[in-house]
Amino acid sequence: MLDVTRLRVLEAVARLGSVTAAARELAYSQPSVSHHLSRLEAETGARLVQKAGRGIRLTQAGRLLADRAAEIIGRLDAADAELAAHVGLTAGRVRVAGFGSAIASLVPRAAATLARLHPGLQVGSIDTHPPEALELLRTGRVEVAIVFHHDEAGEVPSGVRLRPLLDDPMYLLSSRPTRGLGSLKEATWIAGCERCRSHLIALCGEAGFEPRIGYESDDMVLIQTLVASGLCVATLPGLALRAHHADGVVARKLPDLPRRVYVATYGDGPDPPAVSALVSALEAAATAEAGR
Repeated sequence: MLDVTRLRVLEAVARLGSVTAAARELAYSQPSVSHHLSRLEAETGARLVQKAGRGIRLTQAGRLLADRAAEIIGRLDAADAELAAHVGLTAGRVRVAGFGSAIASLVPRAAATLARLHPGLQVGSIDTHPPEALELLRTGRVEVAIVFHHDEAGEVPSGVRLRPLLDDPMYLLSSRPTRGLGSLKEATWIAGCERCRSHLIALCGEAGFEPRIGYESDDMVLIQTLVASGLCVATLPGLALRAHHADGVVARKLPDLPRRVYVATYGDGPDPPAVSALVSALEAAATAEAGR
């Protein structure tokens, strides 16, 4: 049987990229980390690491086991949190990962609800993009994720269950009134990272042009600051716009183009009590947000 402590060492080396960093995080000596890796190789019968210059790198077998180790360790840590919160929801913690505007709008409402109903239950949050949030969920580093898709289904990892929270409308932002996307063929745009801008490019493509992207940011405050100055135009979801609406920004709602926001949990139901309580609180927060 694989030793959990050694799996933790391998996962830390894979995630941090070096024995030194793993030893520092785990409060082990470097020889102790190397010993655990050697013992894990003996247990598995596979070569997991190899020398690379003055350091080491994982072999293909090492990367495979490290990925599984992350999930195993995450599930164990999640089980600890679930058990601590099980009896009457009087203690313990529940963690949620989600994109910035959801963390800024939905999570505070949900956390306030839980603080009132279950004051001993602690809520933690991580601001990250949907793919990373789902990976944190898969590996047990969080119990709940908030994600969005611009289409009906989207890609969902195995074991993840989605429940709809709300449809979040998209807005066109400019420093003065516009007639819509089609009137902005010559405008300079601000867009998110390469992975995040595909929806903007698709929207503009439907309007018959390719956006000229001059600025790049996922920060909703910076986006609106640049738009208000007249330097560029942008699109922004409603949750982000309600979390922060800068003076000088004209927002025009784009009809029938919402992004669908979901709450995600992992594994077969029913969810543990703390997770169910957080999901219910998020659903209530989404209902209140949609009614604004």
